[in-house]
Amino acid sequence: MITSRRFGLVVAGLAAGTLGLTGWPVVASAATQSAGTQLITVRAASSTATTATFIAYRVLSGKRTRVLGPWTAHVGYRGVAAAGKKREGDGKTPAGTFNFSFFFGIKPSPGVKFSYRRIHGYDYWDDDPTSPRYNLWVDTRRYSAGRKPEPMDHPPFYDYGAVIGYNQARTPGAGSAIFLHVAGRGATAGCVSLPVGELLKVLRWLDPTHAPKIEISAV
Repeated sequence: MITSRRFGLVVAGLAAGTLGLTGWPVVASAATQSAGTQLITVRAASSTATTATFIAYRVLSGKRTRVLGPWTAHVGYRGVAAAGKKREGDGKTPAGTFNFSFFFGIKPSPGVKFSYRRIHGYDYWDDDPTSPRYNLWVDTRRYSAGRKPEPMDHPPFYDYGAVIGYNQARTPGAGSAIFLHVAGRGATAGCVSLPVGELLKVLRWLDPTHAPKIEISAV
């Protein structure tokens, strides 16, 4: 379901990602990947805060060196859910450490190293917990995307974005469509968003060969 808060217009929606039925690679979960050398931290001042501090680090021998930020990112309009407590439609960004699956956008690739998927009018994200394609990108010319799926063709928010590897097991009701995407004027419905200029710097910096992670938390 799309509402204006979904994209940070301060008025709701849904918010991550894996693939499989669409033919795109599924990246191993954060728990099974080896330690990476790229790390993004998104830290909210409290569990109810709707903004967070965004910093990108290079990690070598356990030492973090700041590369980008600190910047202010938007998170869910109901704050950050404790690890394992995120639920579909709750307006919260999930806490935890996650990988990135693939990048996407309405516009052409801005020169990124990750696999990049262009968005078309028939592309939707299935956020229906009762659907067999729950938490998948769906080409609706071939498959049903469940009840009230989320259109991916929604500028400017999805001009560029990255799928955060949350709920890759596709557990029904645990939350779907958690992205790093272009910011609107306020909170999201569970995603993390940045102004487009900052977002593009992040997307171009991230490199799958460095097994990047995003760590989301509330103080």
